[in-house]
Amino acid sequence: MLHGPYRSRGLFPVRYTVLALCMASSVLGLIAALAWGHWWWLVPVIATALTVIGFADLRQKRHAILRNYPVIGHMRFLLEFIRPEMRQYFIEGDHEALPFSRAQRSLVYQRSKGEPDSRPFGTLLYVSIPGYEWINHSMAPSKLDSQDFRVWIGGTPEQPLSGKDVCTRPYHASVFNISAMSFGALSANAVLALNLGARTGGFAHDTGEGSISQHHRVHGGDLIWQVASGYFGCRNPDGTFSEERFAANAADPQVKMIELKLSQGAKPGHGGMLLGAKVTPEIAAARGIPVGVDCISPSSHSAFHTPIEMLQFITKLRQLSGGKPVGIKLCVGHPWEWFAMVKAMMETDITPDFIVVDGAEGGTGAAPVEFTDHVGVPLQEGLLLVHNTLVGVNLRHRVQIGAAAKVITAFDIARMMALGANWCNAGRGFMMALGCIQAQTCHTGHCPTGVTTQDALRQKALVVPDKGTRVANFHRSTMHALKELVQAAGLRHPGDITAHHIVRRTNDSQVHQLANTILRVEPGALLGPLDEQHNVFKMYWGRATAQTFQISAPPLKPSATQPMNKAQSLN
Repeated sequence: MLHGPYRSRGLFPVRYTVLALCMASSVLGLIAALAWGHWWWLVPVIATALTVIGFADLRQKRHAILRNYPVIGHMRFLLEFIRPEMRQYFIEGDHEALPFSRAQRSLVYQRSKGEPDSRPFGTLLYVSIPGYEWINHSMAPSKLDSQDFRVWIGGTPEQPLSGKDVCTRPYHASVFNISAMSFGALSANAVLALNLGARTGGFAHDTGEGSISQHHRVHGGDLIWQVASGYFGCRNPDGTFSEERFAANAADPQVKMIELKLSQGAKPGHGGMLLGAKVTPEIAAARGIPVGVDCISPSSHSAFHTPIEMLQFITKLRQLSGGKPVGIKLCVGHPWEWFAMVKAMMETDITPDFIVVDGAEGGTGAAPVEFTDHVGVPLQEGLLLVHNTLVGVNLRHRVQIGAAAKVITAFDIARMMALGANWCNAGRGFMMALGCIQAQTCHTGHCPTGVTTQDALRQKALVVPDKGTRVANFHRSTMHALKELVQAAGLRHPGDITAHHIVRRTNDSQVHQLANTILRVEPGALLGPLDEQHNVFKMYWGRATAQTFQISAPPLKPSATQPMNKAQSLN
């Protein structure tokens, strides 16, 4: 037998109390409105509307919460909806949020607005915890006249690269550029503002795989045209590569480099599809596809199938573009596939002019959670493998390396340089310069700031002249901060930063130069015996071949009585 409050619950479930109050308010509100009029009529109107909602909740079959808690159950969905904003603005600390902390976002906002970014009272970071890093300063700081740090890609006008079918129109790129983000993923106004900022600041704007839209051409900023497996902007009706359409787009003086995308960090090895309903006339014109038809991005290329064929395709792109720099973008996956590419370079004497290494921590408009969290090599390890392999076969001087993934500050750039990069790209950093608040609704079309939506009304909130200025400001302020770091270290260029300049704390009582904690290969070391090399080279370098991306058969397994030696174990 039920007693006390439990008995009352049996007679009338407490969870229906709010619905009962709404019904009672409807009746009492109507009486009050008839008696006193004026604004009292709002009471029965609102109460009746809530009552109707409550009875609809009881009848619907989609949400058990609403069936058991009519009316009041909607509070749960409301609180869940605003939880990210409540946490971001009232709960989270300055350094605890992911993928970018409030401190990082605030720094971008300050620099993009031209506001002071100095901070009083010392660092907010815990300098005694493992993972804390810094750059050592010099007792004889340098003095630099310019912060316009640049790097030649594809050789120099005075000294072309060696090798077969080399670049004849090298590009003098900034060491900090806009990473690949397509029109379609970004709004038209976002693309316009990014390219305006790139032209104003004198740096490059990667088109992303969505090709060159009309919005990329308005302001005339330097473009890196990305060609991916869908061959958007250079495809035949059947989706294969079109030499004629490629040559026509590549001839545009605004296009400074061609980037062949093999994979991206946020979803390496994964294709994609843009639903036909989202293929607007503007997007269709940029990509060279029919309006309103599903647009497929295959997970692999159809123009080549082996490492040698890939390099031959790069040669074709270089010739069709009139000698412009052609490179590849990839997130490192199976090491033997990367080794196969390098062996193809050695066999054919063809090298890409640049390689952009994208880390698995890179971002995108939408990706499966498993790919975002657990597929692909993080930037540090991927960058080190690419850099050291090229050093080990004496090809590093022919290939410039870009790094992309969570690059925000000047120290991020300096650290990537220390690991072997020649320049850095940033996507989300420049999105925040546009006003992105990290709402993480990029894939819904409901971006609150108009950065990642095709909704005409939403993207009108993004005022192109103002945001273009902010993009340029962010780049300029970051380059100024990088200049001050380089000067403090007593150097002349960010490219002079090495792993000997960066120090990392490994525990509460030990620190090490980055040079002593990372993979390092001596020049030409992979051309001889591998006894002293890292296990990844011992295990896979000899099993990679230029003729295929597949790994060759492993050596015979040792017998049960013969222990596996160190060279056969993978650590």
